[in-house]
Amino acid sequence: MDIRSFSAAQNYASARPATQADPNTAGAVDGLRQGFRDFAATLQQGEETAQAAMIGQADPHALVQALAQSELAVETAVTVRNKVVEAYQEILRMPV
Repeated sequence: MDIRSFSAAQNYASARPATQADPNTAGAVDGLRQGFRDFAATLQQGEETAQAAMIGQADPHALVQALAQSELAVETAVTVRNKVVEAYQEILRMPV
C-alpha cells in the first residue's frame, strides 16, 4: 500500500465537512436578502426626500445627500450584477 494514497484519503476525509452546509449559520441567502432590503430602503429614502424637497419640506443638503446615496447604491448594484454575469459567462466557457 502506498503511503501517499493513504495520506490523500485522510486529507480528503478531513476536508469533506468543510463542503457541507452548516444549519447553524445564516448563510449567503440571508445576507443577499438583507442586502436587497438595504438597497430598496436606500432608494425609498431617496425618493421620499426628493418628494419632500419638491414641496419645500426638505432642505437642499438632505436632497443632495439622499441622491448621492441612491446613486452609489445603484452603481453598486450594477457592478455586482456585471460581476455575476461575467462569472456566469466564464462558467459557460469552461470545457466539460
